[in-house]
Amino acid sequence: FAFTDCEVRIAPNACVIENDRPVFLGVKEILKRSADRTKMLLGRELEIRLGELQESWHFASLEKIFIEKRIYRDIEECETWDAILQAIHEGLAPHIKHLIRPVTDEDVTRLTEIRIKRISKFDSDKADQRIANLEVEIEEVKNHLEHLTDYTIEWYRQLKKKYGKGRERRTTLRTFGNIDSAKVAVANHKLYADLTEGFVGIGMPRGEGEYICDCSDIADIIVFRKDGTMQVSKVSTKAFFGKDILHVGIWKRGDERTTYNLMYRDGKKTGGGRTFVKRFHVTSITRDKVYHLTKGTPGSQVLWFSANLNGEAEQVTIHLSRMPRLKSLKVDVDFAEIAIKGRAAGGNTATKYAVTGRVDLKSAGTSTLGARKVWFDEAVKRLNSEGRGRLIGAFGPDDRLLVVVASGAYELVKPELSTHFPDDMIFLDKWHSDRPLTVVHRDGEKKAVYVKRFCAESSSKTMEFIGESEGSSMLLFTDHGAPVIKCKAKDLGEQRFSLNEFIAVKGVKARGKRLSADPRAKVGLEDTPNPNDNGPAEPEQPDAAVTAPAPVESEVEPQESTPAPQPEPKAPSAAAPPATPSSEKSEPESSADGDGGPQPTLF
Repeated sequence: FAFTDCEVRIAPNACVIENDRPVFLGVKEILKRSADRTKMLLGRELEIRLGELQESWHFASLEKIFIEKRIYRDIEECETWDAILQAIHEGLAPHIKHLIRPVTDEDVTRLTEIRIKRISKFDSDKADQRIANLEVEIEEVKNHLEHLTDYTIEWYRQLKKKYGKGRERRTTLRTFGNIDSAKVAVANHKLYADLTEGFVGIGMPRGEGEYICDCSDIADIIVFRKDGTMQVSKVSTKAFFGKDILHVGIWKRGDERTTYNLMYRDGKKTGGGRTFVKRFHVTSITRDKVYHLTKGTPGSQVLWFSANLNGEAEQVTIHLSRMPRLKSLKVDVDFAEIAIKGRAAGGNTATKYAVTGRVDLKSAGTSTLGARKVWFDEAVKRLNSEGRGRLIGAFGPDDRLLVVVASGAYELVKPELSTHFPDDMIFLDKWHSDRPLTVVHRDGEKKAVYVKRFCAESSSKTMEFIGESEGSSMLLFTDHGAPVIKCKAKDLGEQRFSLNEFIAVKGVKARGKRLSADPRAKVGLEDTPNPNDNGPAEPEQPDAAVTAPAPVESEVEPQESTPAPQPEPKAPSAAAPPATPSSEKSEPESSADGDGGPQPTLF
């Protein structure tokens, strides 16, 4: 949410009326007063409840005395209401010393309203039980009043428990790394340029210029002109950069991957100036300053220019003007042979002869830059090139990252530092198209546990590799070269299996081979040497433990006869002999995903 409205800081200066006067309060003070008021209201409710319980206990005790002591018989001879009240008061007097308040005429009146049927069916034991229950409740309420703060805290917890179901917090608190606003800003504008007239901006009408790319409103744009000058400015609605623009693009500070290939004629065409070639990066600049990429000679002109995001170097052909004793009118230039130097360098001489100004592309080139090392910082869940966290590997232009999520799917993504990873990611590593991945999963359709081994296929889409039926889930995932697991199930007991010999590598869509008919089977990966750790080192990619994507081919493997698992004998040492497979079918399934690093994940 960086650099969006979600990150806007609000400093509330709330104005409230207190004692008929306005008072400005901060958030903490408002919350404190709100909590104190809630505590006061809860205390008042407890006091009211205590009074109600005491009144109930008082009358229940009076009723018990009135009926058990047969005081109702004392009023049989009374002729007036006052005499009735007087007789009941006198009958109760010897038995009311334990009551919590005096007996009033109102209490006596209630006693006279008790029906004969109730008196005849009065149960002394039930009355005693009711009085005892009331006493327990009274003690509980008194305890809450004595510990009102704890009671208030528990009240808030119960409030959250009662009304919070289904409304759980979905945001997470996580440490952020250093954020460059230009890198994370949303590219929500379209950049247009009128190359002939020299206007560039994000507010130009569509028909006024050609579309360049999407960019954010805080991006920097870099402009190259035919006269060999360059300028970097903040993007604006519409700005004039000079006529005859060659190239417009987004500029990023410190970008050492984007390489510019330039060929220019030094001086005017009639002056017979030499032609130079150069390759350079633009890593730092002063905004709105015009830089000369040529030697600054008046009349100099750019003959060839290309911007290469990954340092590609093409081959071009220069056409020379006809001159006496000049045998060839073409000169081939390979930019891969030109060293990358500073922006202000004059460049290498391509030819000393006059040129026609025509330069043709002979062949497109490949990147001349070495692979870039990438690290993954677990604290902020972001990639970086500064050496923070775990080294993923060195990545070339075609390398990809293998991202596996808990739902049983994988995706191949470019190792861009701005990449965001899902919260349920369980595996991140460099993609190796020939490295088998092992999955133990519970199949919801078959109600059994299966094992499958497959290689992650190249794809630009998310690939699922376990079943989509209800109840399907992943129990274990690893890219270990020779995984050995321990399985505990009702039909197998506790056994060890070498999965390399238990099942062969199959397709992403295959269901795999059944390990156990018990859907509640427990599996765990044992700590054994990983052959992948001792494999041959990748050229120019040391310590690479990640993978990259390629086109995906989704195919369903035909059913194949495979034996049912047989237990292997337990060995006292760490290495146990592999299990011998028996006959069982490997069934196709529509799911695809890959995994990385020899790090098992249990569910």
